[in-house]
Amino acid sequence: MLQLVTIKSLKIMKHIIQKPLWLFFLITTMMATACNQANNAEVKNQDSQTQNKYQAPAVQHAVTFVTAKNTTDRISPVDTLSFTALAQPDEAFPTIMLDATKRFQKIVGIGGAFTDAAAETFYKMPKNIQREILTKYFTRNKGIGYTIGRTNINSCDFSSESYAYDETPGDTSLTHFSIKHDLKYRVPFIKSAIKEAGGHITLFASPWSPPAWMKTNNNMLHGGKLKPEDRNAWAHYYVKFINAYKKQGIPIWGLTVQNEPMAKQTWESCIYTGKEEHDFVKNYLGPTLHNSGLSNTKLMIWDHNRGIMYQRAEAVLEDPAAAKYVWGVGFHWYVGNHYANPGLVHEAFPNKKVMLTEACLYPFSWKHIHEWHWGETYAENMIHDFNNWAVGWTDWNLILNQKGGPNHVGNYCYAPIIANTQTGKLTFMNSYYYIGQFSKFIRPGARRIICSSNNDTLLATAFINPDNTIAVVVLNETDKPMNYKIWIRGKAVTTHSLAHSITTAVLN
Repeated sequence: MLQLVTIKSLKIMKHIIQKPLWLFFLITTMMATACNQANNAEVKNQDSQTQNKYQAPAVQHAVTFVTAKNTTDRISPVDTLSFTALAQPDEAFPTIMLDATKRFQKIVGIGGAFTDAAAETFYKMPKNIQREILTKYFTRNKGIGYTIGRTNINSCDFSSESYAYDETPGDTSLTHFSIKHDLKYRVPFIKSAIKEAGGHITLFASPWSPPAWMKTNNNMLHGGKLKPEDRNAWAHYYVKFINAYKKQGIPIWGLTVQNEPMAKQTWESCIYTGKEEHDFVKNYLGPTLHNSGLSNTKLMIWDHNRGIMYQRAEAVLEDPAAAKYVWGVGFHWYVGNHYANPGLVHEAFPNKKVMLTEACLYPFSWKHIHEWHWGETYAENMIHDFNNWAVGWTDWNLILNQKGGPNHVGNYCYAPIIANTQTGKLTFMNSYYYIGQFSKFIRPGARRIICSSNNDTLLATAFINPDNTIAVVVLNETDKPMNYKIWIRGKAVTTHSLAHSITTAVLN
């Protein structure tokens, strides 16, 4: 409409340029008004389409589940609340405002990592404790309903030793490739978890290092780089891994190119610049996956901290020939918060996903294991990540032993469940319950909805699940309890947030 009016105006100008000035202003004003009306109509139509895409659910009740400091509440059902009419929220009263007609990213899942350390620790526990671990993680009725997992290709720091699936130098045809090492602990642990979860866990895999013979430093540890002449063999290594796990009945949903590609670690590590990752994805890994019938495998780049996440995404995704192989960008939470950066990646590349692929707390210490801030750290990060477009959230080790291991380089850390292999007893950190306030109620296929807080001390996010229930997670990290409302489409309930607590309100 704007273009048509502009073309007409050029023709009219020829005729009016000699006319009185008042006539000129009259005509140009009429044309401007027509343009504005057309543009406003177009915007209104777009807004109407957006609003009408999803219908507002008829919310009647809310059940609140709470985990709180200095109480026995651990994902405990506390209140059943009924919504009443409230046309206008009070600006001064703490309120979480929802709009379920505006929907955003779809959730893949929430879960943790099936490392060698987790699997080895699991099988050193008594059978009844193994059953408890599976129940507590992978069921919803008695646990927190994990639905996503990560595992390592070759060894990582949380392995009892350093190893590769093909340690024969120069074996570029990968004739000697074997996952025999994983068959003792890790494969059966993953299979047991899948069974407990009802037959499916969304599992992705990450390499910490290629075999030593493929690297410039001839060592799986201490950084180094992939040798250019071995890029093709390394690309086929991923395919070998996926097919070997598939043969064991474990489907691999996705891959990351490299764990922490900018970190030279004392453990397994391998360095890629943005250009090197771009070139490997574009010319080797992407084509190899596609040519091997694995084009549906979800490939994630970066898999490192939020800090330079945008630059690393841009390095690959600006090139359509490389971007076509990439599903999304993985990120970790270490070295600063930088909460906005995943959202910036989404804004720049809206067709690609962002997902947190690793998070853990460290160093391990029994002295500090029950400190309350551990769980709050998880919840704060999860809320910010989801509000910045994360489609999934994957913690690090599912379980660790009484030393925060096993770990072949000594960088011991915490896990939500600590399993003492000497006493056979489990310790549940409050991080287990804080993560559970999300994973138990925000299910695969859920979509984030508008969730607006008018109080700076109440952090919140909200999702509508495939069954049309709405889960609202509210975090209070302060020393003060607080009453607040949850408001949606002219209705509200009033509820209570304890000091240092997290609440999930399930709206039906």
